[in-house]
Order: sequence, then C-alpha cells, then structure tokens
Amino acid sequence: MTSSSKYIEVAVDFSLYRTLTYQVPESLLPYASTGKRVLVPFRHRRLTGYILGKSADLDNIKIKLILDVLDEKPLFPVSMIPFFRWTAEYYMHPIGKVIKCALPGGINVNDFALISIAETGEKALENGFATPLERKILCRLKSCPCRRKDICNIDGIPVSLISSMESKGWIAKKRKLVGGKTKQKTERYVSLNNKDVTDNGLSLPRRKIIDALRLADEISVKDLKQTVPTAPGLIKSLEKAGYITIFNKRAYRDPFGEPIKFNKAPVLTVEQKNAVDTVASSFGKGFAAYLLAGVTSSGKTEVYMNLAAKAIEQGYSVLVLVPEIALISQMERRFRSRFGECVAVLHSGLSAGERYDQWIRIMRKETGIVIGARSAIFSPLADVGIIIVDEEHDTSYKQEGGLRYNARDLAVVRAKLNGGVVLLGSATPSIQSVYNVKTKKFIKIDLKKRIEQRPLPKITMIDLRKNKDAKGIDQIITPKLYEAMKETLARKEQILLFVNRRGYSSFSLCGSCGEAIQCKNCDISLTLHQKANVYKCHYCGFTKSSFSSCEKCGSFDIKLLGFGSEKVETAVRTLFPDARVSRMDKDTTAKKGSILKILKGIENCTTDILIGTQMVAKGHDFPNITLVGIICADLSLNFPDFRAGERTFQLLAQVSGRAGRGAVPGRVFLQTYTPDHFSILSARDQDFEAFYNVEIGFRKALSYPPFSRIIQLGISGRDKDKAGMHALAVGEFCNISKRGNKSFSKFIEILGPVEAPLPKIAKQYRWQIMLKALNVKVLHKFVSHMLFNNARLFNNSNTSVVIDVDPFSML
Repeated sequence: MTSSSKYIEVAVDFSLYRTLTYQVPESLLPYASTGKRVLVPFRHRRLTGYILGKSADLDNIKIKLILDVLDEKPLFPVSMIPFFRWTAEYYMHPIGKVIKCALPGGINVNDFALISIAETGEKALENGFATPLERKILCRLKSCPCRRKDICNIDGIPVSLISSMESKGWIAKKRKLVGGKTKQKTERYVSLNNKDVTDNGLSLPRRKIIDALRLADEISVKDLKQTVPTAPGLIKSLEKAGYITIFNKRAYRDPFGEPIKFNKAPVLTVEQKNAVDTVASSFGKGFAAYLLAGVTSSGKTEVYMNLAAKAIEQGYSVLVLVPEIALISQMERRFRSRFGECVAVLHSGLSAGERYDQWIRIMRKETGIVIGARSAIFSPLADVGIIIVDEEHDTSYKQEGGLRYNARDLAVVRAKLNGGVVLLGSATPSIQSVYNVKTKKFIKIDLKKRIEQRPLPKITMIDLRKNKDAKGIDQIITPKLYEAMKETLARKEQILLFVNRRGYSSFSLCGSCGEAIQCKNCDISLTLHQKANVYKCHYCGFTKSSFSSCEKCGSFDIKLLGFGSEKVETAVRTLFPDARVSRMDKDTTAKKGSILKILKGIENCTTDILIGTQMVAKGHDFPNITLVGIICADLSLNFPDFRAGERTFQLLAQVSGRAGRGAVPGRVFLQTYTPDHFSILSARDQDFEAFYNVEIGFRKALSYPPFSRIIQLGISGRDKDKAGMHALAVGEFCNISKRGNKSFSKFIEILGPVEAPLPKIAKQYRWQIMLKALNVKVLHKFVSHMLFNNARLFNNSNTSVVIDVDPFSML
C-alpha cells in the first residue's frame, strides 16, 4: 500500500466476519501503511483496527475517517495477511479477532461507556423524587462513575430503568478510551559531549563518570551505577554544566536469564545426515511437507538445528514450535548455545512487555530464529524458509478458547502460503500425519536408531489386578517397582515416576452418607491438594478448605480416595526418606523460573527422583535417568473420546523414552489394570505400526478422522433450561438446513444435540452437536449457511454457541 492511498481496508477488533473500508485524512496519509493499527469510529464506539491494504476508490459513498494511526512502524509483514485471512475463514472466526490473537497482548485501544450522576440526578436524590431502585443507582453513581453492566449487576436493576433515567437527564453517559498498557521500554543513557574536556575542579565521583565515558561512546545509567554508585544523582549537574548529554534509548526486556556457553555441533549419524540433506534439498523449491518419525533419543533436535543453520545460510528465517513452555526452556538453551543472540522466544510465560519486545525484535529482523509454543505460529517472520513442529502429535497445539486453532495444522498452511518447508517431528506421530504420508501429502523420514546405538529401554508390565488386595503405599508403588527404585538409587542413578493426575486425592466422599465432595460450579468432584490445604476444581479454579464438612450431612468423616502426583510424592518420601525428591506439575511450576529450577536439579544430579504429570513425558533429555515408573497407565484410556487410545499410546511411549538416554541402559515399569489393551501392548513393545494398523481400522469403520472431518458446536448458558432449549433449537435448525439442500442431506451427518460428558463447568450448562462429513468444504459451507442465515441463533445474549473446527476435546 502506498502512502497516497485514500481508502484503506481495515479489520476491526470486533465480532465482525468481514473487513471495512475507511478513509484516511490528508494529515495521516504519510503514516497509514499496511500492518499498522488505526483508531477508527465504529457505530457509537472507537475501536482498534488493522490496515490490510488499500481499498477501491469510493468517492460517491460517504466513508468514515480514521481517527489516528497508532504505530510508528508496521506490527506485521504484508506476507502474513493471506495467512490471517485463511485462518479466519477456516476456523470461522472474525478476522480482526484473529489478528488481535496473533499480536502481543495489552497494546490495543478501545473505549467503553462510563455512566455518572448528572446535576439533575443529584437534585432528584436530594428532593426525594427517585424511586427506591433509582435511589440505589444514584447513590452508587454519586460515589464513583461506573459501567452500565456494573450497575446491572446490582440485584433487581433492569436495563430499561437505566435508559429511562438517562432520558430524564438524571444520569450522563460518556465514552472513555482504555488499553494500550503494553509499550516499549526505554533506559536512560549518557554520552560525553567532548572527549578532550578537562575535568579540573570536579569531584572524584564526577571525574570517574567522565573517565568511564571517555572509554565508551555511550553508557546506560544502570551500567554506570556499577562503577559510580551515586551516578544517577550526579549526571544532571554534569549535563547542566555541558559535560554530558542524557537521553532515552530503547531497551529490550530480557526473557532468557543467564547467558549460555557456545556449543559445537556434533558429527551427525548417517540417519541424521540423510534427514538433513533430504529436507534441505527442498529449500527455495516451493512447498514441501515432511514427517520426521524418530524413536526417542534418536537426535531429532540436532536435525532441527542443522536445518536451521542451512536455512539461515541461505537467507531464510526459521520458526520452531514446541508444545509446552516446559520444553521451550530446553530447546531455547540448545539453540542459543549454537546460534547466540539471533534467537527469539514467544510464549504465554513471558510478561506482556517481554512478549512485545520479542515481537518487535522479530519484526525488525534482528533475529532469524523464533522458538515458541502454539501462539508463535503467528510470529511476524518474513521469508520463512522452514517451520519445525516438535512433538507434532501433542494436543497442546490446539487452542481451546477464543480462536480455536491448531498450530500444527497452521504450520503446514503457513509454509504452503509462503512456499516454504514444514517439518513435523515425533517419536509417536499422530494418526492424521501418518495417514497424510500414506496418501502422499507428506514425505516420511525415519530415524530408527538411538544416538550411539543405545538400546531402547526394557519395559516390564505389572498387572495391577493382581495387586488388588494391597494396602497403603503398595497400592501406588508395587513391590516390583519399589525394588527397582531401591537398586537404581543404590547405583546413584535417577528415577522418573509418571502419574497423569495432579493433587493428593482425586476423589473424596463422606464416610457417613456417601456424598462426593463436588465443585459448586461444575459437575465434577474436587481434588484435594494437601500442601495447600484446599479442595480444588481443575476446571473452574473453585477452592474450599480441606477442613470442610460434608455439605449434605455435616459429617467431618471424609474418605480420601484416588491419588495424584502429590500423593505419589508423599509415598516416595516415606519409602526413601534420604532421597532428593522433586515434583513437576502445574502446581509446582506456576512461578516464573520454577520449571528451569526443577530441570536444572535433574541436569546437575541434585535430584534423585522426579515425579511428574505429562509435563515430564515428552522431549526432555535426562541422560542419568535409567528408571521410569508409570504409576497407572490407564488414566487416559477410558475418556469419552475417539482419540483416547491414540493419546494413551503416545503418552506411554513418550514417557518410556525418557529412560536410558545416557550410557546406562534404561528400564520401564508400566503398572496397568488393562494389560491386554492394544494401546498398552503396543506401547510395551514400542511398536507404532502395530498400534496404527489396529487404530486406523477402528477409525475407518466408524468414519472418524482422518476418514472424515468434524465441526463441533458447543452450546452453553447459565440457565439449565434455556441452554437445553437453545441446544434443541440449534439442532433443529441444523436438520432443517440439511433437509433444504441436496448436497447437505447427502454428505452431512448430524450427531446430537446431547449434553456434554461434563454437563456443567464454571456455572455453564453445556451441550454439544457434532457435524461430520467426508469433505471439510461441505462442512464449512453448511455452518456458514446456518451462521449467516440465522445469526441470532449464534449470537444469543443468554446462550453462547461456539464453533470448533477439527475439535480435540470431546468433554
């Protein structure tokens, strides 16, 4: 877009499925360019919009003027706009909301209506003209202005009453701009005006400042303080005397922490070299998609780094996606040890300021490699040569709120739109990706051997059905596992215990009446977290004291059943009081830097036993861990989800792969109640092909992905009856739409509406409708037809309808 463009295409930060045209006033023409944010009038409000390019001349139509240009330089490159459009269309999400999701948080500016008491309202209050409800409102507004929704939250206040008081002139409404809290950081710097200046007559501290500045062109006040502690108080007088100049300079907030030592690249194995050469041969030749299927500890990360080096050499940028923040630390440290300061990171664990700074670094091409979690798929890289998706099977790549995108799938799309290469890596590839190999969409590369010919761990299965009479700790850690742990500790080796459930007791009930301790907001039992002395809901965050009595009968006789990572930790500390034990789950990694601290404990061998949830199951490289104990392999197997078997196999195979990654061979003890299930048997034998052949048969017979595509409609509301009635209305409209179109009636399958497996979460009553078809285009056309022909059904004030394309969670 040129600076002379009078009309611009703008995506507004609002629930609008199309872009708008605005006019740029003459005074702002030099500043309005693609990729910048603008403040625009929208209905009766002012909102942030994003310039997507120039629009056709519309001189015969009255077009609104933009109010301001909010950025000095663009926030995203022009090359990302087709990607934003594709994402918005495929996931059926407003394009302005897509761009907002992509950009760093806290930068947008919007306005809201603020209601205050007018002079006539104060008189009405004084003279007793107001009704009791009107008095309640006026008294509230007299203390401070507030939003209309805050007033409506007062019991018994209808919206119509507020409108009536506004028409009487008792209350006044003004609009106020808010937002834009995240800004660039600056630091004070000083420079010497003349290096030949004499410092006679100056105090010793001032002479030290002058001497320091003679050795450098400029120094930050922060660094100068290290030499002269009183420098911040002295520099103003030196500037006034003409010796120095004080100025502000942009500073980046450092998300990395400690520096990393340079690490020389090792010699590649024959398999690794073949993988690197095969993928690198596609650089600059258009789109190509590869699946790197490598057993655990086969050196996939080294393949990634070698490919990144080749891409950088050829002038391309590199994007590396990692499923969880816990893995980013390890990946980022390895890349920085090889590539230094040209690495940037993007993930939700950064502060708003750190994320903004990293974004600007990428946009200014100060870094050629970006490592991040799923949101990093939107990083503003230009000339993307390769996108690497590590642990591509992981469900964490799917966003479950707002824009419900899958970063793995978007990686393929972005590479295709940019004519680049995408590499999906995993020791346990997803059924979908392997199917894409079988249908010639992807090219498969195998790494069948571990580094240095290390053997895969020996897996021993323990049938928990034979342990049913065990009591106490033996229920959690069987005698066989206990003996193996004792032997491992005696050899000064490390142990990993995996349990895919956090907390102390996963199910508690009253010993007197049998009532379960349930969440008041959800249809789910509370989990006891003993260290925090609370029962906690893992869905809405509700907590209650662990000393609470039964709500039904008042008894304090509460039976603690089930177990989680906290209970396993307690058991381990009892069995091995001298062992150094760490726990890695959502509770212990909430504080910034806590993940790195736990991982360093393993790396430095200051931790003997690590207990963890699925955080520890993937990607981590711990050479001294020689024993892995899987406390209960069945926890994810019986979920009401067609992918339950796949996820169980992947989880067990991945956590087993943490053992024996060093010089000493590894052992795995897998405790299970279902030793004959094909997912468990395939994980024990570490045989992906055997698992795939059985699983793909089930999928085909039931016409589930990858043989079909799914869009899930999630209906929820605070009123149980209204939510149910609305779900039935949506279901009826689905059937009417299907019957009214031949292509729909032939290809669309409608399942539901039914109550969700978890019917109530966070005070929301939930229903589901599943739409299935062999072709995703038919599904999109069907849902678009419903969305735009009965918008009120999808935009109801009492009940929400969420469209989830390619859903992962069926709960």
